[in-house]
Amino acid sequence: MNLSKYDFENLKNESQNVVLAELERQLSELSEPLCLCNECVLDMAALTLNVVKPLYRVSLLGSLYTASAMEQEDYADSVREAVSNAIEKVRQNPGHEVHEEAAQE
Repeated sequence: MNLSKYDFENLKNESQNVVLAELERQLSELSEPLCLCNECVLDMAALTLNVVKPLYRVSLLGSLYTASAMEQEDYADSVREAVSNAIEKVRQNPGHEVHEEAAQE
């Protein structure tokens, strides 16, 4: 089977948008220093996306389903908790040596 003949352009994981919005919100509210380099922030996003329930869609109708799922309080709670855990994991174990200039001021 050759998948190159199929159009995967419309295959989207809507949970990524929710995770990135929540990550941005939580990072903006942090009071203690944290490395916010590209590698660390991407690690936080990836860790979170590996935990939360994915919400894939391929059509407009699918986007309505995912919008409904994202509004459920238990899903929102799971995203908030997963983001918080990912931030703490990266804080304690960054993928590189933390330098003063990379830390949040």
